[in-house]
Amino acid sequence: MKQAFKNIRIVMIQTSHPGNIGSAARAMKVMGLSELCLVAPKRFPDAQATAMASGADDILEQAMRVDSLPEAIADCQIVIGTSARSSRSLQWQLRSARECGAYVAEQSQDKKIAILFGRERSGLSNAELEYCQSLVHIPCNPDYSSLNVAAAVQLMAYECAIHINNSALATPDVKQEPVVDNQTMEQFYQHLETVLQEIRYLDPDNPKHLMRRLRRLFGRIDIKQSEMGILRGILSAMQGRKFQKRG
Repeated sequence: MKQAFKNIRIVMIQTSHPGNIGSAARAMKVMGLSELCLVAPKRFPDAQATAMASGADDILEQAMRVDSLPEAIADCQIVIGTSARSSRSLQWQLRSARECGAYVAEQSQDKKIAILFGRERSGLSNAELEYCQSLVHIPCNPDYSSLNVAAAVQLMAYECAIHINNSALATPDVKQEPVVDNQTMEQFYQHLETVLQEIRYLDPDNPKHLMRRLRRLFGRIDIKQSEMGILRGILSAMQGRKFQKRG
């Protein structure tokens, strides 16, 4: 159970107000979460963050600070984005906060999970959502949907913690083959896009729509390390045959 809490990473992207970082740290500590990652925060460290943390100084002191989202999620197997918008032209798998908490409680037993929180004014960009396998939507009053980012962290931390604590799963101590992390998946997507262009299946001038669909497809699968070796091997073999034809 303790490992499940440790496997959850809260990622805050370009947070403008240091008070929100401190409040998020306080929310995390209250619910038993400890891993905070800050992507290019506007002001941090900052006295206001410390004041709003109200004793959760250890969360702030241990917080990762990185320049880009890929750095923040490189070692994670599952990436979940929070969004105020519930529909898009190309659907991500969408969960409610409660459904997401149950999902995280189950998956965090043996996988590293990142939950992304965007900017106070604009949330997550479409480019950042591309890294997510699913989205969590927190329904709000349609006439006033301005949910504070720290409040969103508190809500998600609560849902994750309550489902972990209430879990009746007796997980046996069986060592399983690990699922590949996000950095490995990004390397696979780059390799896949290159091969699809080489075999002329993908238009290099307009690759985004197909690659988004392929990301959704592979993002629904827990790919193990040995399975990734098979996938990369197939792509390399396809390249080898193509190069032989050129010769």
